[in-house]
Amino acid sequence: MKVKPKTVGGQAVIEGVMMKGINTVVAVKRKDGKISIKTIKDNSWGIIEKIPIIRGFFVLLHSMIIGMNALSYSANISGEEDEDLTTKDMVIAILFAIVIATLGFGVLPVLITKPFKIQSEFLFAFIEGLIRAALVIAYIWAISFMKDIKRVFQYHGAEHKSVHTYENNEPLETAYAKKYTTLHPRCGTSFLIITVFASIIVFAISGGFGWNSTWEKIISRIVLLPIVAGVAYEFQRFTAKIIDTKIGKILAYPGLTLQKITTKEPDEEQLNIGLLSLKYALDENFNGEIVVDIQNTNDEKSVVSNKEVNNILLQ
Repeated sequence: MKVKPKTVGGQAVIEGVMMKGINTVVAVKRKDGKISIKTIKDNSWGIIEKIPIIRGFFVLLHSMIIGMNALSYSANISGEEDEDLTTKDMVIAILFAIVIATLGFGVLPVLITKPFKIQSEFLFAFIEGLIRAALVIAYIWAISFMKDIKRVFQYHGAEHKSVHTYENNEPLETAYAKKYTTLHPRCGTSFLIITVFASIIVFAISGGFGWNSTWEKIISRIVLLPIVAGVAYEFQRFTAKIIDTKIGKILAYPGLTLQKITTKEPDEEQLNIGLLSLKYALDENFNGEIVVDIQNTNDEKSVVSNKEVNNILLQ
């Protein structure tokens, strides 16, 4: 029997939630109201995901690949797309995302800051970091008004409530999960804002090596992005470990504040789906794909209740 993990995590997808526990599982609401649940292939990348600083970039890349698989499945099952993404499609999508992130996160802030002719490398990196933060927040805020994104943000809240329930050793049922916050210190949203702060430190140091021309700064921002991601990853892990202390709460505050945009209070059905995904992610015997007809707590017409599913998985 596999040991249940101390921590679990996940990602909101289209009309569903992906969870990573013993298995990586995605649960998605179909057009007929039933829930499709499927394991996602998620093999470890070995030692490269365990080396401090270095691991941050590769954990992020690994998560992107798994996330794209889950998003492709959710889009197909929920009826948003007619076909799953091919491997070629996903490679192109991931490369495109990396290019956009590099241009928007690395290059554009340099071009905006350079005309100010700031001599201090730390001050340049600081102003550049503020611009980078403003771009990230503006983008997230803008997309939060989209109807489909609002639902994804609700599922994001369901994911966090489910994780909190598990981490507090309570039954994975809506009655217990409802009371928890939609904010979580290990969230990817927090990682974004931590990355902004990490970039100020890393890029200020790189400026000290004499990389001061516009092109040198742009190239250094692109080359050093994996290091920035690594520093941010280690900082977030550290913060999550001390989250119950006063200093931990202070360090986590910016990321948790940004999550108030990217997470919304889920309805009961969405919370059920998040919990269901986590239950199957914790079931070492589950492998494959099934369809579950699961009720909301007030819906007496459903075939399988939340409690019954929980009992099945505990057998």
